[in-house]
Amino acid sequence: MAKWAGRLGRLGTRLHRMEARLDERRAEVEAESRRDLPDLPRSPRPQESPAGGPGATATTAPALPVRPEPVAVVPWGLRVAAEVGWRLLLLAGMLWVLMKVISEVRLVVLAFAAALLVTALLQPFVVRLRRLGLPRGLATAVTAILGFVVIGLVGWFVVWQVMENLDDLSDRVRDGINELKLWALDSPFHVTEKQINDIAKNLTDTIGTNTQQITSAGLQGVTVLVEVLTGMLLAMFSTLFLLYDGKRIWTWMLGLVPAGARPGVAGAGPRAWRTLTAYVRGTVLVALIDATFIGLGIYFLNVPMAVPLAVFIFLFAFIPLVGAVVSGALAVVVALVTQGVFSALMVLIVVLAVQQIEGHVLQPFILGRAVRVHPLAVVLAVAAGGMIAGIGGAVVAVPLVAVTNTAVSYLKAYSREQLYQGAAPVGPAPHGATALAATEPGGPEHRG
Repeated sequence: MAKWAGRLGRLGTRLHRMEARLDERRAEVEAESRRDLPDLPRSPRPQESPAGGPGATATTAPALPVRPEPVAVVPWGLRVAAEVGWRLLLLAGMLWVLMKVISEVRLVVLAFAAALLVTALLQPFVVRLRRLGLPRGLATAVTAILGFVVIGLVGWFVVWQVMENLDDLSDRVRDGINELKLWALDSPFHVTEKQINDIAKNLTDTIGTNTQQITSAGLQGVTVLVEVLTGMLLAMFSTLFLLYDGKRIWTWMLGLVPAGARPGVAGAGPRAWRTLTAYVRGTVLVALIDATFIGLGIYFLNVPMAVPLAVFIFLFAFIPLVGAVVSGALAVVVALVTQGVFSALMVLIVVLAVQQIEGHVLQPFILGRAVRVHPLAVVLAVAAGGMIAGIGGAVVAVPLVAVTNTAVSYLKAYSREQLYQGAAPVGPAPHGATALAATEPGGPEHRG
């Protein structure tokens, strides 16, 4: 019996050793499979006691070094800068493509923009006629016809005045050039008659050598005239439909906006339209006051073509800052050539006085807070619009900036109000590297 008891003891010891080896191998396999998970200790591995008996104690093996995720090593500021950077690049690319598309269909875009400006000017008359009981179609037709007739009469009057005074103006220009020549000869600048004659000869030679370019420019002018007439027809048809069916067009455009952003856009649209209406009506009133007072000053100073110059001043007033300078300079040059230095100086004083009153009294009082655009933004917008689409772009640039400013300000206030009321923010949640860092214990969401 003692012999069998010894054999059974040795067999039990071997079984215990085999079980320990199997447990050790299982722990190694589990550690191999979970090596990528950080901060996970390896399974305990039982080891033999110093005596090597079955009562061996288990100890924890040291954890293997684990490589962190690459995104966790990048600093938070660099991650944010990278995500902002690729979004800015995407936005810049989209704007570049948009500018290319606009440059290709510039005539259509400018015609529609002009139609929006004219609609903003004429829509209050449609509303008043509707309140008087006229149907929508009749009110729209009466307003559009009267508006187009007035615009056409103004254009015809300018052309008629220019053609009527062209001969007289050419005679006065010739006399003025002779007076300037005599003044230059008697001036302390020591200008000789030979120098003046050389300048005149150079101008004549330049005109003679560039006859072909001038002819091509004239032909190009015919093409531009055709484009202008086409744009005017497009603007007239667009104005007619905007006056008649503007609300339905706006509702259809809202249907193209994603459902989550539709309430904010629906609130920003009417406010932007009110800003555009206030801008157009205020600009027309200010331009009318400028043209009236400067035109009266030019008329009393006996400067020829006072009425056409006043109309030019009215039209150029729609280009902020730059238009006033150009129209005023044109009036001063005409007075200098036709009436002399004294009359030109008096015209300059009149122009500067009226423009100072406009900048400090009329625009703040008439436009008020409806249109709040910084002068630097005005200058940059006019320059960019002129570079992209010429004079039409310069006219459209400032109202576009004013409308965009109103819409963006409202959308920001609307978003803050929604967050204050506890509504979920519109748009997808953070994802990728930023989301990973935002949920870390040291991320921005966990910082007090």
